[in-house]
Amino acid sequence: MEKKFVITIGRQLGAGGRLLAEELGRRLGVPVYNREVIEEAARQSGVGAEFFERADEHTSNVTPLGTGIWSFGSMINSGYINNDTLFGLQSDAILALAERGSCVVVGRCADYVLREHPGLLSLFVTASEEDRLGRLMKCCDKGEKECRNMIATSERKRASYYNYYSFKAWGAAESYDLTLNSSVFGIEGCADMVVAALEKKLNQKL
Repeated sequence: MEKKFVITIGRQLGAGGRLLAEELGRRLGVPVYNREVIEEAARQSGVGAEFFERADEHTSNVTPLGTGIWSFGSMINSGYINNDTLFGLQSDAILALAERGSCVVVGRCADYVLREHPGLLSLFVTASEEDRLGRLMKCCDKGEKECRNMIATSERKRASYYNYYSFKAWGAAESYDLTLNSSVFGIEGCADMVVAALEKKLNQKL
């Protein structure tokens, strides 16, 4: 019987983590979940997707729900929902998506949430500053200075979020099964290594 697997991808902004996820999804014939996690969390919980988006990869204490007082059990106080609650609901969604079948999940501490999954392979994708800036400037149509600021802000937020919820260090080699440099190996080369590692872990040909 073919074993279920989940590949989780942590990434630096502009390093190509999303591109690698898409390439792996295509090669392995499995769904890729990125912002779809938010949609699933909203569907399961009944909490509007906009609340998850507002708190996405942030660790602030509360996320405003807008005007009026909205009730969600005992978790809501005067129109605010704790971001830890949103993280819990999002984690439930990630677990549910992984239960449906093999998949690739981008970001959102998925490696920590799925740490007990027997078929988990966790990745972190990095790249040279030059390549990251080039990719961002091209896709966002922004100048170098603005892209540098985007990278700095993103890394600060992602590290804070990951370190807070996972109790590990974002980007540190010991936090992941594989750390890949897309500047050295390219997206396809990274995908080759991930598939080989996954086959080794599962002891089966994919």
